[in-house]
Amino acid sequence: MRKKVEKSEAEWREQLTPEQYHVTREKGTERPFSGDYKVNDEQGIYHCVCCHAPLFENEHKFDAGCGWPSFDRPLGTGCVEHQADASHGMQRIEVLCARCDAHLGHVFPDGPQETTGQRFCINSVALDFHPGE
Repeated sequence: MRKKVEKSEAEWREQLTPEQYHVTREKGTERPFSGDYKVNDEQGIYHCVCCHAPLFENEHKFDAGCGWPSFDRPLGTGCVEHQADASHGMQRIEVLCARCDAHLGHVFPDGPQETTGQRFCINSVALDFHPGE
């Protein structure tokens, strides 16, 4: 396993936009339908905006109609971590980047049943798309 990326709050604030910082470091969320939620046919990998770790493959992205990018699985075992989240009066499973602990979004059991049955609902500002990978 790779060593965890650790930076000070000041270093993260210098690297990230205010919205990226709010979402990834303060466990915020972007407004629905405000980011890159549409499905396209382009081959590529979505990386963590904080540490550049590869997280999701475009071919596993689907339109869940929720206004955030949705994937039926992460890129591989160990690239994301799950954590119980009881914030906002809800019981959810938070998805974090395994390399830098960036908040990415949440995972729900209402994804495509013909694949994994999971819906990784991810904030687009937490991702950086690398086409052609």
